[in-house]
Amino acid sequence: MRALFFNQTGNMCEERKVEIWGGIEGTINRVENRYIDQSIYSGHYNREGDIDLIASLGIRMLRYPVLWEKHQPQEERHIDWSHVAKNLERLKELSVEPIAGLVHHGSGPLFVNFFDGSFEKGLAGYARQVAERFPWLEYYTPVNEPLTTARFCGLYGHWYPHHRDDLAFYKILLSECKATVMAMKAIREINPRAKLVQTEDLSKTYSTPLLQYQADLENHRRWLSYDLLCGKADKQHPLWDYLTKEIGLTAKELQYFTENPCMPDICGFNYYVTSERFLDEDISRYPERCHGGNGLHRYADVELVRVPHGGDSGPAVLLREAYDHVRLPIAVTECHLHCTRDEQLRWFHSMWQTVNNLHAEGLDIRALTAWSLLGAYGWDRLVTKPWGTYEPGVFDLRTGKPRPTALAWLIRELSQKQTCDHPVLETAGWWERETRILYPGREAASRKGRPRKPACRPLLVVEDSGSLSTSLDHICAERNIHHLLVRRQDLSTKSKDSVKKMIRKLNPWAVVHAGEYSSNSETACASNVMLAEVCWEEQVKLAVLFSNLSYWAQPDDCKEVDEVSPSLRDEQTGMHAHHEILEANKDALVIHTGNLFSPWDNINFITAALTSLKQGKKTMAAHDVYTSVTYVPDLVRETLDLLLDNESGIVYLTNEGKMTWADIVRNIAEMTGCNQALVDCKPGSHIHLRTASDFYSNFQSKKIQLPAWQHALRCYLATAGNQYRADAIAV
Repeated sequence: MRALFFNQTGNMCEERKVEIWGGIEGTINRVENRYIDQSIYSGHYNREGDIDLIASLGIRMLRYPVLWEKHQPQEERHIDWSHVAKNLERLKELSVEPIAGLVHHGSGPLFVNFFDGSFEKGLAGYARQVAERFPWLEYYTPVNEPLTTARFCGLYGHWYPHHRDDLAFYKILLSECKATVMAMKAIREINPRAKLVQTEDLSKTYSTPLLQYQADLENHRRWLSYDLLCGKADKQHPLWDYLTKEIGLTAKELQYFTENPCMPDICGFNYYVTSERFLDEDISRYPERCHGGNGLHRYADVELVRVPHGGDSGPAVLLREAYDHVRLPIAVTECHLHCTRDEQLRWFHSMWQTVNNLHAEGLDIRALTAWSLLGAYGWDRLVTKPWGTYEPGVFDLRTGKPRPTALAWLIRELSQKQTCDHPVLETAGWWERETRILYPGREAASRKGRPRKPACRPLLVVEDSGSLSTSLDHICAERNIHHLLVRRQDLSTKSKDSVKKMIRKLNPWAVVHAGEYSSNSETACASNVMLAEVCWEEQVKLAVLFSNLSYWAQPDDCKEVDEVSPSLRDEQTGMHAHHEILEANKDALVIHTGNLFSPWDNINFITAALTSLKQGKKTMAAHDVYTSVTYVPDLVRETLDLLLDNESGIVYLTNEGKMTWADIVRNIAEMTGCNQALVDCKPGSHIHLRTASDFYSNFQSKKIQLPAWQHALRCYLATAGNQYRADAIAV
């Protein structure tokens, strides 16, 4: 069906295509008297080149932070526009339209608050200054997600002013919406063409029959910020009596919006896997962290995706409901998933298909926004503490320098061609699979995931009897990456023509060769080089893994370089293997690991040390010999991500941190509650190791950062079924 659109006078307009927009997570929220600024953590304020990288994606518009708390922390302070001016001007030069965000999950600077009118007046004054400084700016989001921010500030107490009551929640929401009206009025006095892009969470609540009344309330409430701005919150509104009689808002407060409507030009809806909720009074079925209530009933509040649910749900359903409610142009203004790279690709691509299908039905959907282009920090704990877990986005900042991920490729493809093709997009995401269910037991049938397509190209894993290929098999299945296992002998004992025929027959999109990861024998090197040549000729991505047992000692901390110096190309260093593979295949990914340990492998130093300690035996470890370790699940997950990112060259994958063998054993003893007196720390020369000056193998990456080795050790102990004391973890 051809999608036709009409302007506000009813005249038919030319057909629009759904665009790809982008967004930088720029939250500045206040927790007590401390401000948490995402752009400080991402380094965006101090890094050159971010705007050019973003523009290279081919996006048409960018949600960009021009935040009040950043530029006007004190009321009378002179505003330094230099950083934001440079970036906004650069966006204009590159033909990327900015959408200026003025408050993003914030409560304003220290000199304002939500309850005395100062927030509204202050934001309007700041908005005027932005418009005066940048009169060409056309698109604004004065307050991002006012309903969500009001919940976190006034209902749940996570953010300042840390209230936990209904009246405070609604007072804050009204303050944010009034500030939006006043800000747009001030902006339009400078630039009459200025447009409002109002954003809100695309949420919906589902429930058991008993709690349907609570779900109904929340489902009316989800539209309230739009209803206020559009002047629809009048006496006929379904929440009017509730707000005025039960909550205590005055008619005058609500009538302000009917008298001063500020219709959004585009209604932006942000959809996350947590946007749809399920309420259940049977709290015994859910962990305590999910328990809550409304004063009348106690109930669990969980993500809908985690329970069996047979009804209509998902972004297509919610976007139709949103469009029916607002009857204005809409866009998905945030689309992000904190997960593995394949799942991030599936999530964005699935939403792309959804918005284009709805667009074809006739819905005026303008864009899908790749959110968190530079990633995000601390959302695993709702940005209530500084830093927190980093979630890579379209670019990965873990080493401080933006590295394009597979999402960058996906966005470029969709921006240029409106379509793309990759085998991982042909299998179901975790939110579509039966394994997503954490809380079974309800009578409704669960949604069925998409079946794997038989024609999906596989990932080829070269296996041996070790833990690495076992881990690859296990984690590929966990991530729903279609893969095939091939015995190492099927490659090493065959001619190049035979290997090429096998590759053509199996038609893989990539090959992971870990079959002889600890060997630098002449046979192994020849096999690796032959496979590299075949993959280059057949245009198949290749990753080859080497452990640090492949190397003689290095004199100091070692970081990877793609160009191997001639002095390191001889067989004694092991680097000759890397060099020959990259000479045969310049797109190959050569991964060097530390000493491997895995929950599925009992033949490693860590398992031996743990067994010895648990048996009450003295356990010797060198206190002057430094090493690097790599937790195999971390290694495999990162290898798969790097393959999807199409990375090439040499990469060291070791868990972050510098440690001796004695450090490792001491940590094992502390984490498991073993007798620490059993750890016998000695010089390496006393336990048949080379001296520290001769033996040093601490390998760290300048490209990729794996979790700290202590974290990896905790994961190993938990997965392997060992108990450790949380209060005695050495860090």
